[in-house]
Amino acid sequence: MSLPECLGQLRQAVESGSIPHRSIKVEMRDNLMGRLRLHERLFADIVGYDDTVIPQITNAVLAKHNFVLLGLRGQAKTRILRSLTTLLDEVVPIIPGCQINDDPLAPICRSCRNQVSEEGDEMRISWLPRERRFVEKLATPDVTIADMIGDIDPIKAARAGLELSDELTMHFGLLPRANRSIFAVNELPDLAGKIQVGLFNILQEGDVQIKGYPIRLPLDVVMAFTANPEDYTARGKIITPLKDRIGSEIRTHYPQTRQAGMTITSQEAWTLRESTEAETVIPAYIREIIEEIAFVAREHQKIDGRSGVSQRLPISCLETAVSNAERRTLANGEPNTVVRVADIYTALPSLTGKFELEYEGELRGADSIAREVVRKAVGLIFDGWFENRDTQNVVEWFDLGGTLELDDTTSAAVLLERTEHIHGLRELAEHASVNATDSAPVVAAAVEFVIEGLYAKRKISRSDDWHYSAIKSPQQAAASIEQRFETDILLPQGKKKYYN
Repeated sequence: MSLPECLGQLRQAVESGSIPHRSIKVEMRDNLMGRLRLHERLFADIVGYDDTVIPQITNAVLAKHNFVLLGLRGQAKTRILRSLTTLLDEVVPIIPGCQINDDPLAPICRSCRNQVSEEGDEMRISWLPRERRFVEKLATPDVTIADMIGDIDPIKAARAGLELSDELTMHFGLLPRANRSIFAVNELPDLAGKIQVGLFNILQEGDVQIKGYPIRLPLDVVMAFTANPEDYTARGKIITPLKDRIGSEIRTHYPQTRQAGMTITSQEAWTLRESTEAETVIPAYIREIIEEIAFVAREHQKIDGRSGVSQRLPISCLETAVSNAERRTLANGEPNTVVRVADIYTALPSLTGKFELEYEGELRGADSIAREVVRKAVGLIFDGWFENRDTQNVVEWFDLGGTLELDDTTSAAVLLERTEHIHGLRELAEHASVNATDSAPVVAAAVEFVIEGLYAKRKISRSDDWHYSAIKSPQQAAASIEQRFETDILLPQGKKKYYN
């Protein structure tokens, strides 16, 4: 069906029922009900919220509520708000040139009312697509009432010869310009208290005032907000009267299962490197380790859980690990790019910026804690893959004096050559989804996973320069400490200095 081009045609279409005429909240409610009847999945690109957050959002939309998403960083709050446009009609009619997307059948601004009265049914109309019916504002302390609501434009008044109190002199802010749209405010606590007060009327009475003049603008908007509980004390808060006017407070959360987290990371991470000829292979255990890092970090006693550990951590970690594997592939001329455990350790710069230490003066530093988190994650995933496998032969090889030198730049061929004499290692690697037809880089990655897993479980030792050896006995460790103590400081006369 072709869309009406003038006001008269629009009236006929509305009267016949072919085009609905309704408020945006009713529009979203009706479209949502239609999708529920058809058992369509809502917010298809949002993972992990099917049984928690999405039902609450559904209830809020059905109740025609304005709502706030409350949660820590990296919990897809902004993405959810932007996905609300899927509940809007494809297009809605507007008066061309209107700053506030006025409804031709019920205009609210004076200039549009004048235009309708002058041109009548012959007035031309245009259509606004739903992707343009989402207005987003990041709250910052410097936002003013004029930015949000509007202000008097003295230049406009002077040019038109109008009084400053005339409605036609108004310069509309973001909120009026979001008429018949979804108006989203990110990080609401960062909005100054007096600006939050300016939202009272639109949330409850459905109108705004500009510069103290009694100009009533009954805007047709859906208000949606995001907020981080950490900000309540760090930078600001949502004032109580505003919270009272927000229909629903919906709490978001991090992925509750490793599989849900892996799905999100796979969806968001850039791992398909089209510019390289080599195929990129990310073994399943690598994906599990990277996701487990986030779960371990969220529970780590030295990481501030109140700040949260964003889902961006595993996403950035995976992208960096793939990049390091890509660098090794290019340097060694290997047939395909395979991510190894060593590549994860090269991604520490992408980890340390994603969490805050519990104590600002933590002496060990973020790098040390990040390595500890990675090691624990590797150990947990290793247990899942090799829980019932006998690793004693590999451990004994190191106990009998065997040593191994590896790092993130070691080629697959060199790695396999250095480990071919370790009895039982290759057989263990086969349990990491490796078969006879796999390329050398795939086999090498599995071999390294076994070795690094044994290190993570403290069955073998590894230095910071990737030198693997046997775990020292308590007697050996004590002797080593005493040796370092004896040679610590020498006085000029050759006498040693001892400490109590």
